[in-house]
Amino acid sequence: MSHLITPHLWFDKEAIEAAEFYCTVFPDTSITSTTKLQNTPSGDCDMVSFNVFGQPFMAISAGPYFKTNPSISFIVNFDPSRLENARERIDEVWNKLSDGGAALMEIGKYPFSERYGWIQDKYGISWQLMLTNPDGEPRPAIIPSMLFVGHNCGKTEEARAFYLSVFRNTKPGSLLRYGPGMAPDVEGTVMFTDFMLENTWFAAMDSAHNHAFQFNEAVSLLVTCDTQEEIDYYWDKLSAVPDAEQCGWLKDKYGVSWQISPAAMDDMLTKGTPEQLERVTTAFLKMKKFHLAELQEAFLGH
Repeated sequence: MSHLITPHLWFDKEAIEAAEFYCTVFPDTSITSTTKLQNTPSGDCDMVSFNVFGQPFMAISAGPYFKTNPSISFIVNFDPSRLENARERIDEVWNKLSDGGAALMEIGKYPFSERYGWIQDKYGISWQLMLTNPDGEPRPAIIPSMLFVGHNCGKTEEARAFYLSVFRNTKPGSLLRYGPGMAPDVEGTVMFTDFMLENTWFAAMDSAHNHAFQFNEAVSLLVTCDTQEEIDYYWDKLSAVPDAEQCGWLKDKYGVSWQISPAAMDDMLTKGTPEQLERVTTAFLKMKKFHLAELQEAFLGH
């Protein structure tokens, strides 16, 4: 089975509201499930799964602990060969995201795209809207993009090699470097790269500009596993910050947050009775790494 890596968004209270908003903004977008976890340390938490432009996302409302920033944004490819009126659609989406949002790079013509803009929406999620050259190799409509800044700047190439070594079904894409005279960016560091991990494409870049943010838990990457062996494997390979290990969450050596979660968990949380939900929640709140057998026992009430 291909492991799905799903971007996971953390909100204070707005997870469902944000998902409903994205359904009005992007083509091919819909909510697939919602559920409520009760009596967590954050109180009652809404969880929502949704697809944006065909890419699965998950989100949770779990209190004001983490604030999203542009360290992980989402490139949205408007490909004229796949989307009718791609140029008009990009402007339409930009205008909707602008409502209460803030432009990080104004929409316009750039050397790498006829029409491009980077915007943080009213919920704090960042989107890079791009009119794609249809002649290139096809890429999915949505690509999570990592920005390596501050103490991480210059580590993109190493991180890319690390992620390609950890995951089993991978593909390196392009890698473009900064040239001379692009200060503050250092010649030879990564201006843009993309790579595929388990059927999900990612992009990454170094930026030496002064950014007042780093990777945090507000945007994490959820890896769905079929077996305990897979959970153990990804946990051992990725976890680099023991203090960050909690409820299936970990941080890697670059500070990126991952969730290593059994596929069965999704069914338990979306299809269980209120009593089953409560037992599973009580069980997983005590765990750092998830133990599939114990979660299944809690679900069944053993």
